[in-house]
Amino acid sequence: MEVGVFMMPSHPPERSLRDGYEWDLQHIELCDKLGFSEAWIGEHFTAPWEPNPSPDILVAQALMRTKNIRLAAGAHLLPYHHPAELACRVAFMDHISNGRIMFGIGASGLPSDWKLFNVDGMSGENRVMTREALDIILKLWTADEPFEYVGKYWTVNRTGPMFDTLKFHIKPLQKPYPPIGVAGLSPRSDTLEMAGEMGFMPLSLNLSREYLRDHWASYERGAERAGRVADRNAWRVVREVYIAETDAEARKLALNGMMGRAYREYLLPLFSQFRLLSVFKHDPAVPDSDVTPEYLVDHNWLVGSPRTVTQKLAQMQEETGGFGTMLVINFDFKDEYSAWSASQQALMEEVVPQFNQKAAA
Repeated sequence: MEVGVFMMPSHPPERSLRDGYEWDLQHIELCDKLGFSEAWIGEHFTAPWEPNPSPDILVAQALMRTKNIRLAAGAHLLPYHHPAELACRVAFMDHISNGRIMFGIGASGLPSDWKLFNVDGMSGENRVMTREALDIILKLWTADEPFEYVGKYWTVNRTGPMFDTLKFHIKPLQKPYPPIGVAGLSPRSDTLEMAGEMGFMPLSLNLSREYLRDHWASYERGAERAGRVADRNAWRVVREVYIAETDAEARKLALNGMMGRAYREYLLPLFSQFRLLSVFKHDPAVPDSDVTPEYLVDHNWLVGSPRTVTQKLAQMQEETGGFGTMLVINFDFKDEYSAWSASQQALMEEVVPQFNQKAAA
């Protein structure tokens, strides 16, 4: 199993955009030094707790401050981008990164983003737009001949040479294109079905055992429809992790720091408004009022000593049926950097080696 990082990026609303951005860069640097394999950076337009509408800017800056870690938007929300413009931008980024980027895509799940861009997400228009945009991007990256694509939402003309010198010319460095990851949010995700159909990497939040089972089933349905074999090694699963010397200390840090605050003040109230608290429950009979950060520490998150987290990670692998990469979700630990960096170091130097050794036995 490999380990990467998933960054929403999450920052408390009082943090300035500049300070939050600097923390994100600092954290990616730390992950690179510790040997994390990849980092995915989210894109949101109307979420004050997730304030980054331009993940590729952070990726470009991080490329200059890291050596090995692979980087990606996680994800570019395709309904909000002209596909020809995004195809050129991502291909250009592939060249300047020397092939160190991946291409993360999503359909968008925030109603406030839908409203901002006048997209009817309630009817599923965002998913239809995502399919069309992706078709155009892949065609631009792989076609050698001129074409005209007339879609429902975009029309793109890849012309032949004009005035003897002007032409479409920016294609990715990686062939046929960078590895593509697809983020899914809804329990029965149409977007992950598309990922399975096209052989892309699925990205799932680990909200509960049943939620993940639904995600993998969606991916498998898409793969079977296309005659593909769904590969669990391609599956990226996002998980909260906090490690300290003792279980008690780790629990205290998780609940009293930014991880607990982000869930208490933002994520749990938001999921409650969406009527989706059920996705966190280990048992459907659990009342919504019991779904608190304390509940999540006990039933969901990987929190504890290195030994405890190793055991929980093994249980997580078993319950999901297996996945290839765990993406540690990052919150704004700017004010608790020492404890958080120690947690990340313990994960990479103690937990992951022990887990991989036992898994190989």
